[in-house]
Amino acid sequence: MLRGGFGGDFARYFDRIIGPAIGTTVRILIVTMILGFLFGFLMSVFLILYHPQGLRPDKKKYRVVNFLANLIRSFPIIILIVAISPLTRMIVGTTIGEKAAILPLTIAATPFIAKIFENCYLEVDRQLIEAARSFGACDLQIVFGVMVKESVPSMVSGMTLASISYLAATTLAGAVGAGGIGAVALNYGYQSFNDIVLYSSVLILLVMVQIIQMTGDLIYKKTIKSNSKRRANE
Repeated sequence: MLRGGFGGDFARYFDRIIGPAIGTTVRILIVTMILGFLFGFLMSVFLILYHPQGLRPDKKKYRVVNFLANLIRSFPIIILIVAISPLTRMIVGTTIGEKAAILPLTIAATPFIAKIFENCYLEVDRQLIEAARSFGACDLQIVFGVMVKESVPSMVSGMTLASISYLAATTLAGAVGAGGIGAVALNYGYQSFNDIVLYSSVLILLVMVQIIQMTGDLIYKKTIKSNSKRRANE
């Protein structure tokens, strides 16, 4: 049995608490994914260059970059947020709020996305890479002209997975003062014994996950068709 009325109470909660929290969560997620994509892509280029099966194999350099990626990924999100709070305060000026959440989430997302992209590149047909090399293409031309083009569908799937994973991470960030729908569910729902807010927040998160997955699936299908047409014309 839900405690508290529904109807008008829900509308009031939505206007004052839930609605703004949704906006906060969406902003944090979008900025985190944009920055995570940019830095993750850059890290993935180094990973594929120095990978034992990469374009310019170098075990020592690969171990350094790979160790850094795995080290960051080994931290639970909430521990990472707390652990780098002095760095967050130094860069952002605070450890509370949207901006303070974006920095640690971006740091966490970067190696996660980089490893996904690295695996996507490794699945590219080696014959295409060798063909591009035989035409005199440099490493970066092969990365952007062959590996990235061939990997776009897989990269889209990877970004969909990352977006859903870091939507969940925004709720953890909310538990340490970042705001968002996770903080609302915890503070105004669970701790305040308000089932309307709690279960509304859970339902909203489920809907957001479905929207991300459906959007990712749609883009994935379009990129598959685009790649097929490109190969047919080549």
